[in-house]
Amino acid sequence: MGQGAGARTAAIPILAEVFREHGYEGASLALLGARTGLGKGSLYHAFPGGKAEMAEAVLTAIAAWFETRIYAPLREEADPRAGITRMLSETDAYFRSGGRACLVGAFALTEGRDRFAARIAGYFVAWRTALAIALRQVGHGPEAAADLAEEAVAAIQGGLVLARALDEPAAFGRTLERLRRRLIPDP
Repeated sequence: MGQGAGARTAAIPILAEVFREHGYEGASLALLGARTGLGKGSLYHAFPGGKAEMAEAVLTAIAAWFETRIYAPLREEADPRAGITRMLSETDAYFRSGGRACLVGAFALTEGRDRFAARIAGYFVAWRTALAIALRQVGHGPEAAADLAEEAVAAIQGGLVLARALDEPAAFGRTLERLRRRLIPDP
């Protein structure tokens, strides 16, 4: 992998997987360099702030993906049922049908929580808020929509943990199907 902005951009998805697999604390510079193909000097050239800047870049990329693919459609889709359906489909694809852990959720449970608290909270608040907007538009009252949105985000996170713990990705699919039935009332 070359140097410069291109190296930084190309490194971000690889860094995300290393953080996902090893956590913030377990992702050593040697491991991050080996996986990206960048030496220590090149890593620091691309990320002068070191590992913390690498994690921030990964969290920024995740936030951008979720904003584009999940939150904005929930807030802006003309048909809120389609927005919720898209959220479930995109969530399934992003987490590879339960085969991929949630990096933001993993950071929330480890030492990364304190370092990236605002970013972590922002991810979950944005999801819960956008989903509550769509749920109100499909006919749930404001309080019910807020409660159901929080329950849905918690179920998605729990479904990911269960699928990984049991090594049974289908458990995540079943969670999403149950959510679909609860979130989208019959017309």
